[in-house]
Amino acid sequence: MSQAKLTDRPALLRQRARALRAPETFLHELAAEEIEDRLRMVNRSFTAPALITGFPDFWRARHPDATVVADDETLTLRPGAHDLVIHALCLHWADDPVGQLVQARRALCPDGLMLAVLFGGGSLQELRAALAQAEADVTGGLSPRVLPMGDIRDLGALLQRAGFALPVADRLPLDLRYADALALMRELRAMGETNAMDARPRGALRRDVLARARDIYARDFAHPEGGVRASAEMVFLTGWAPDPSQPQPLRPGSAAARLADALETRENPLED
Repeated sequence: MSQAKLTDRPALLRQRARALRAPETFLHELAAEEIEDRLRMVNRSFTAPALITGFPDFWRARHPDATVVADDETLTLRPGAHDLVIHALCLHWADDPVGQLVQARRALCPDGLMLAVLFGGGSLQELRAALAQAEADVTGGLSPRVLPMGDIRDLGALLQRAGFALPVADRLPLDLRYADALALMRELRAMGETNAMDARPRGALRRDVLARARDIYARDFAHPEGGVRASAEMVFLTGWAPDPSQPQPLRPGSAAARLADALETRENPLED
């Protein structure tokens, strides 16, 4: 059975190219700062980094020594060639995210680190709701308008499926403010993050649907400081290429000390 196709790849590339004419990169900047903070916490020097990104100019400026490749279905990374792989704010567009992570792991040398950042399921909930209600009100139908994005628990499970050791997933919620829904849509366009789903309607969004969505957004999602609010969520996935030197879980029943003794507390047995 063939895998369902999420992304219209040529459309996504066109949108990214259009965005580069006057790019809006503040979320990329935030993601890059968070990645750098995590690398500082690791307290380790990386000599052969690689970057997977749809915006190579921005990320290459942040990591000038890195090998930079596109987020194509097949990543052009040599197996075992890198001690650090950063998957930079594009995994949410992957038709096969597990496959992307498996390829990233294979590109790592033993005990190499993979860091991925992507948009999570808490992103653009307000826009999704406003567009869905507007289209239902005006046309009586419903079309895929906003990319579905994964929940942190599901995304964290991908690390284990991809074979990473010591997997960690964490999230950064963001509360953004815009003048109105149209201002948000313009910024998404400048980020190359507008609708590139393969199942999307190919025609332009009807003006009456757009006007209705703008009204619904203003009514239901007003920001207390003026304008409207927009939720975003960045999910960070961290995993290591397996290596014998890494900490290993103990075999069940092999503990040499009781937890109650370590905590200096009384142990109350459960009733049968």
